[in-house]
Amino acid sequence: MSKLITITGPTASGKTPFAVEIANKIEGEIISGDSRQVYRLMDIGTGKDLDEYTIDGKTIKHHLIDIKEPGEKYTLYDFQKDFHDAYNDILSRSKTPVLCGGTGLYIESVLKGYELKEVPKNQKLRDSLKDKSLEELTIILAKYKNLHNTTDTDNKKRAVRAIEIAKFQQEKKAGIQSYPPIDSLIIGVSIDRDSRRNKISSRLKNRIEEGMIDEVKNILSLGVSPDDLIYYGLEYKFVTLHVTGQISYQEMYNKLEIAIHQFAKRQMTWFRGMERRGLKINWIDTLLPMEEKVDKAMQLISKYI
Repeated sequence: MSKLITITGPTASGKTPFAVEIANKIEGEIISGDSRQVYRLMDIGTGKDLDEYTIDGKTIKHHLIDIKEPGEKYTLYDFQKDFHDAYNDILSRSKTPVLCGGTGLYIESVLKGYELKEVPKNQKLRDSLKDKSLEELTIILAKYKNLHNTTDTDNKKRAVRAIEIAKFQQEKKAGIQSYPPIDSLIIGVSIDRDSRRNKISSRLKNRIEEGMIDEVKNILSLGVSPDDLIYYGLEYKFVTLHVTGQISYQEMYNKLEIAIHQFAKRQMTWFRGMERRGLKINWIDTLLPMEEKVDKAMQLISKYI
């Protein structure tokens, strides 16, 4: 078996343990398709749960987790290259790659073979934008057409970077990184809205209790700037704002809970868009018993192969 199996779905849908079960069945290795699990030390906030990769006393080999230091930037361009390196490595050992993650943009970029340009920093442009509000930056960004991603503008730093990329692409200054599209069976882990909301709320409570605030404090103590952590969004944005005294604990908790619910809705919007753009997603209900989910997946896989 040499084709790619893709497991995706919104946050809190139980993708990882499901993907591990599948990988174990087909002698596969997992490639993470998560934009934040690439960072070391960012464990609780990203839901890394590395113990989930062990099944029946065996650890399923996984790739693209803990490959960057917190504070560094990791782009779609980086992911595409790293994915193909891992993908080809797995195939070279006659194993089956299993792409697992909820970052729809990352997944679609490799399945459809996005052509990307490596975009350097434009300090002059950054200086010209530094005093503008997020609203003003969003208006500027909207003037650029054919953006590959218009969702990551929830703070000024991301908006400025998005403008930087859009301007660079418009001027066509860079060499293109190009990979062929990849045929893949895509299995989506679905979860109804009420169950998803309950799981997100329960998981947030657990992560706080497991030490997510201390995790952020530890990363900051290593010299990572608050702005760099805020850049990563969600848990790292709101916990950092709390740790640095900008918002109260209760405000952090409430805003973070709302933000994660909104994020899950955006994920589902992206997946529906993927389907409209020609990528078939075979949905399996996460609330089914694991054995039944795996059986359904294996039936799809046997037909695909």
